[in-house]
Amino acid sequence: MTRTDELRSRLLGYRPTDRLWGWLGPGLIALVGGLLRFWTLDRPHALVFDETYYVKQAYSLLHHGVEMRVLSSLKKPDEAFVGGQQDIFSTVDGDFVVHPPVGKWVIAAGQWLLGSDSGWGWRFSVALLGTLSILVVGRVARRMLGSTALGCVAAFLLAFEGSHFVMSRTGILDVIVMFFALCGFAALLLDRDRSREVLAEKVGALPRGTWPEGMGPWLGWRPWRWVAGISLGLCTGTKWSGLFFLAVFGLLTIWWDMGARRAAGVRRWAAGAVLRDGPLAAVAMVGTAVVTYTLSWSGWFLTSWGYHRRWDTFNPGEGVQWLPPVLRNWVRYHQDAYAFNTTLQTPHPYQSNPWSWLVQTRPTSFYYEDPKLGIDGCAVDACSSAINPIGTISVWWVGIVALLVVLWWWVVRRDWRAGAVVAGVAAGYLPWFVYQDRTIYTFYAVAFEPWVVIAIAFAIGLFVGRRPDDPDRWRTRWLVVGGYLLLTLALFTFFHPVYVADTIPYEQWRWRMWFPSWI
Repeated sequence: MTRTDELRSRLLGYRPTDRLWGWLGPGLIALVGGLLRFWTLDRPHALVFDETYYVKQAYSLLHHGVEMRVLSSLKKPDEAFVGGQQDIFSTVDGDFVVHPPVGKWVIAAGQWLLGSDSGWGWRFSVALLGTLSILVVGRVARRMLGSTALGCVAAFLLAFEGSHFVMSRTGILDVIVMFFALCGFAALLLDRDRSREVLAEKVGALPRGTWPEGMGPWLGWRPWRWVAGISLGLCTGTKWSGLFFLAVFGLLTIWWDMGARRAAGVRRWAAGAVLRDGPLAAVAMVGTAVVTYTLSWSGWFLTSWGYHRRWDTFNPGEGVQWLPPVLRNWVRYHQDAYAFNTTLQTPHPYQSNPWSWLVQTRPTSFYYEDPKLGIDGCAVDACSSAINPIGTISVWWVGIVALLVVLWWWVVRRDWRAGAVVAGVAAGYLPWFVYQDRTIYTFYAVAFEPWVVIAIAFAIGLFVGRRPDDPDRWRTRWLVVGGYLLLTLALFTFFHPVYVADTIPYEQWRWRMWFPSWI
């Protein structure tokens, strides 16, 4: 074995051969998950929960370039919109919206493709990204855990998890945040492997017995970091919570570099990671994310009727005076949006504290109707038609245990894979504890859900083991895992009617409300 091969083995560890099944397994699961998500996607024919904001704002972006204010003369704008009267906006007054444009442009793409007269148009793009996220999480888990089977486990859990399923069928922003954060993570994972290949080749080319002097070699332009920067810029351009993913993942990729240089025998491994590759990493990720985020506001910059677009005209001498007027207005817009986002405390019956998200004690009711006998398929005296993103408890409750296992494995065993999972959950979950008094909801947890299912796959890998020294025990443990997956599928099937607004007898709806807090 050459020195390069030895270093490659040390730096990269075990990687399965990327045969057809490595794509086919997660791909087939994503296909099934996608079929379920697209089936009757247009039902109900109504704006569900926050679709009342984002679907209409997406339509406005598509036709006006910015979010315009809904005409005040309309008493029931939602009913007008779903009834075919989509042109319900003022032509002179921009609307104050508190989330950046990317997610709404994503929703608008579906409306442009399929029209705005049904849920097919305003939910299509989110359903597509939700479906693709199943494939991405399967591939990410496979690469991290070195097992196609565990990659399929992660994809399966995401495909048949109720909260992810409902959020993938609803035209709001949170699955879009999750998808771009996951893609940014996947790009950095590819960069980790590619940069270690480069490091192994450069160090391996040195004569045996010699090691890199000083900080070690430069590892090149690293295109996957640029891809990560674009993806995390799109994530931030959907909701500002994407900034936490950018910050945590930026630190994570530098940490990975430190570990690689140290394992390769670089004397000043920390300085090398920070000073030799760090500056370009900042440009590739932070700089690219900033440019991507700014470009996403093109509609606001290129028009003159967006909210605060002419703020300087009516507020002379105010704002950041050294900035050009258009940037001064843009900064003021961001200041107002930040103030709103950090102080929103309007009580809502379905708001929840982040401490409860993993336990799923207060899912958010998105939609509820009570059809009467002979109406909308109701064959009894009282029926229910509901959409409630109740998380599949076999995923979330087992996920709590898995996250504890992963945390222990990271702290005690210093396993980089466990650390990566902790980073994903920390970026998407921990910041919300700072805003516990804000009006927030359990479904925000979908943003970090991919790392929860990867944590479960990681824990399953530890439980089953890689090498069957005892084949009978190994098979038995896989049978236990199979039983767990069947339980997850059974729970998903049981709750499916309240995920897709099926009309069912009221009594059967009550069967599915296991806890009073779910009502």
